Amino acid sequence: MKGFRKFLLRGNVVDLAIGIVIGAAFTAIVTKFVAAFLTPIVGVITNHSGDFNGAVFHIRKTAFPYGDFISAVISFVIVAAVLYFFVVLPVNKLTARFETKTEVDAPKKDCPECLSSIPAAATRCSFCTVQVPVHAVSFPKQ
Repeated sequence: MKGFRKFLLRGNVVDLAIGIVIGAAFTAIVTKFVAAFLTPIVGVITNHSGDFNGAVFHIRKTAFPYGDFISAVISFVIVAAVLYFFVVLPVNKLTARFETKTEVDAPKKDCPECLSSIPAAATRCSFCTVQVPVHAVSFPKQ
């Protein structure tokens, strides 16, 4: 029982549960928004007297309620767009801002004393601290 309690009270599980509850509430809001505003607009455009949810077509006495499907697609697109523009893009920008920059491969030269590879513009070796004369520098082949 202790292990299960520890698992449930761990931060990741609680955060995930909160995210699922908020996501379900947000989905309900988007679904109601689509039903209240977007579906009637699509119904007016397609001459279904303002309510597109009841739109069906029949083939051999079988009803195909395509209005409900179109409403679900509109809801999905809205949820996906909101998540992308208000969650994914800001998080990507934030991680890019705090990402460590990698050094560009600058030309290297060998120290004549310790033979360590140092930047070509260096006048002192960073390993053995000896001054590197300009004329005694050999550039390795790259």
